[in-house]
Amino acid sequence: MPKEGLQPVSLVGREFTVKELELIKEIIELYPCLSRLELSKTICENISWQAPNGKNKHKSCLKALERLESLGHIKLLPLRPPKSQGKRKVPITKHSDPGEYIQGRIDQWDSIRISKVKREQLRLWNEYVHRYHYLGYRSPFGLHQRYFIVSGNDRLLGCILYTAAAWALECRDKWIGWTYKQKERNLYRIINNSRFLIFPWVRLKNLASHVLSLATKQVEKDWQERFGYKPVLVETFVDPVKFKGICYQASNWQHIGKTKGRGRQDRYTKRLSTIKDVYVYVLDANFREELAQ
Repeated sequence: MPKEGLQPVSLVGREFTVKELELIKEIIELYPCLSRLELSKTICENISWQAPNGKNKHKSCLKALERLESLGHIKLLPLRPPKSQGKRKVPITKHSDPGEYIQGRIDQWDSIRISKVKREQLRLWNEYVHRYHYLGYRSPFGLHQRYFIVSGNDRLLGCILYTAAAWALECRDKWIGWTYKQKERNLYRIINNSRFLIFPWVRLKNLASHVLSLATKQVEKDWQERFGYKPVLVETFVDPVKFKGICYQASNWQHIGKTKGRGRQDRYTKRLSTIKDVYVYVLDANFREELAQ
């Protein structure tokens, strides 16, 4: 339906302005692969639709989206089969048992590459991360891309995951210098390196920094092919208690500050996480202009 045909409408107890309806349509067009639940979370964040306790009104948003679809304003993805309630456990099998010990220098091995995880490899990737990454496995937030780190002779050396950027990140927002409205509109142009794992039995000197350099080039191209746009900036969080961030520094990532110890999507005041160092990697030299659109 053309924008000029939109009119303010009252749905599930909320008045939607024309501007909000246009924004909802734009989000659906920008993120065509999001599930309905992920879509409702994104919309609630962008139109500030929260209950008095500060939580997003996902159920009301889902009802409103269904009503907008019935009115012909939007087109949603078909409903997915319902999932079992509760957090799913990742079963540990012999397939993720430690491999043969690998040591030396990366130039002693065949070329290292970054390989996109195929559908039939998802369970194995999840299992490796759950078993060997100190944060374990959690379902990726929003748009995401998984990778295996692979040697020239097809041996798996580790895992990488890129996801949607964190909402609540004060030091990043100050470093970029954008406004709240600009962040609402353009946050999707930033992605997060949320998991980086070299298997414990792999000890190749300079492997981590080499892989990061490969991965940042690879994900820019793959994100464009899969989701239809290029990210302009990558962020990541490093726990200073456990790591020094040397591999990121060696790969030309910039340290820009620390988190506040809040959850990645927290817009309020709860301290849900440990304080971490924040690093960013610039993919587009004009990223500030892009993010200020």
